[in-house]
Amino acid sequence: MPAENAPVAGNLDDDDYPAYTMGRAADVLGTTPAFLRAVGEAELITPLRSEGGHRRYSRRQLRIAARARELVDQGTPIEAACRIVSLEDQLDDALRLNREMRRRLDEHGGRPVANI
Repeated sequence: MPAENAPVAGNLDDDDYPAYTMGRAADVLGTTPAFLRAVGEAELITPLRSEGGHRRYSRRQLRIAARARELVDQGTPIEAACRIVSLEDQLDDALRLNREMRRRLDEHGGRPVANI
C-alpha cells in the first residue's frame, strides 16, 4: 500500500495505487459496477476504501478483474472464473519461485544453498 504522505506524482507508476473509482474501473473494463462487486465478493480482488467508504481499485486489480471478465465472456460462471484466475496467479507465483531457486542453485554449482 502506498505511503500516506507519498507525493501523488510518485504514485503514477505504482500498479498497487488505488487510483480508480468503481465507476471509472467499470468503464475501463467495459463492465458494470455489479461485476466488480461480484469479483470482490468472490475475494478475487479486495478494493481499498476511501475515507468516505467508496471502493478504489488499482491497475493490478483491474488486470485481474479483466482476466476474470474474459473467462465470464467465454461462458464461465463468475465464481469459477474467479477461482481459475486465483489458481493461475498461484501457479505464476510457484513458477517464479521455482525459477529463482534454480537460479540460486546454478549460482552455487548445484550445491545446497542455506535459506532457500
